[in-house]
Amino acid sequence: MTSAPVQLGIIGLGRWAKVLTRAARQSDKLKIVAGYSRSPDTRAAFAREFGVPGVADLQTMLANPDIKGVILTVPNEQHLPIAEQAAKAGKHVYTEKPIADTLVDGIKLAALGKRYGIQIVVGHSARLLAGTRRMKQAIDSGELGRVVFMEGNFSNERALELTPQTWRWYKAKAPGGPLSQLAVHIFDSLHCLGGPIEAVSSHASKLSPVGAEVDDQSMTVLKFADGKLGYVGSSWTSPGVYSIRVFGQKGLMHYEVDFGTWDTPSRLHETSTLYIQRGKDCYGKREMLKIPASDMFVDELEMFAQAAADASAPELSAYNGVVAVAVVNAALRSIDGNGRLVQLADVIGEAEREAGARAA
Repeated sequence: MTSAPVQLGIIGLGRWAKVLTRAARQSDKLKIVAGYSRSPDTRAAFAREFGVPGVADLQTMLANPDIKGVILTVPNEQHLPIAEQAAKAGKHVYTEKPIADTLVDGIKLAALGKRYGIQIVVGHSARLLAGTRRMKQAIDSGELGRVVFMEGNFSNERALELTPQTWRWYKAKAPGGPLSQLAVHIFDSLHCLGGPIEAVSSHASKLSPVGAEVDDQSMTVLKFADGKLGYVGSSWTSPGVYSIRVFGQKGLMHYEVDFGTWDTPSRLHETSTLYIQRGKDCYGKREMLKIPASDMFVDELEMFAQAAADASAPELSAYNGVVAVAVVNAALRSIDGNGRLVQLADVIGEAEREAGARAA
């Protein structure tokens, strides 16, 4: 990294922009120096709260040579058009997950990197959680032996609170309900831990009493390229939970965080659990592991700043963002097919052909 902080702009100044701007304040490697929203009142309020000056139009931000990259916290359908403007201006791009609202647009957004010589970071920050990183270390070092199975669950009570005035009520805007809104985090984390995903089978149901369009329960089986299996569950009608378990032939690890402190990740380690069971030991002989303090939002922003500073390829890549959306799409296709196994290569291949046809 250069000694001076990397200067960044932020586009879209809603709730998540505030979360990331607070995180940015914790790092000396980057600085958010400009904010843009179409609303003058929003720009002014953001400037008062965070000391980040607003710009009256997007082109003013993109024309500033000191700004090396932009952070997009805009609605999903705006990711591609704004990222394209930024890329054409030579700015590196960080976009919140998912990479785009459709797989086709995600593939087109990923292609901007090569076309304009920029780096793209997608905010799948959950794979940067300290417990997940410790699991990956155990896998890579052979501490768990050959990994044969993984499972995860990300659930909360969102569907009990939906109304027709909220966008998550509608199937077109939140396809699969918790599948696209919550399970996508686990899909990316298991991709990080388990490697390439080959095929997907999924089921869903609707059990919330509010009557929303979207499904509110999902259960997805992942088949990995090396033969291991994974399971991801997600409920939108239960207390919040985020957990991952990895099963190896020499040991298993379990990681669980308190979803209630998700927006303050620097404190997640205080109420999280991480343990390992070794060999033939049962639960009573598990070894509790210390989880170091970390902040996944600071970590992802510093990863983006690094990529903007030296054009290094980030782990939170556009490719990984595309895979996460592809798994969701494959799961939705499987649900429509009563749980049939859907090959991920087929889903990505079809979207790539469609993206290419549109470009032509």
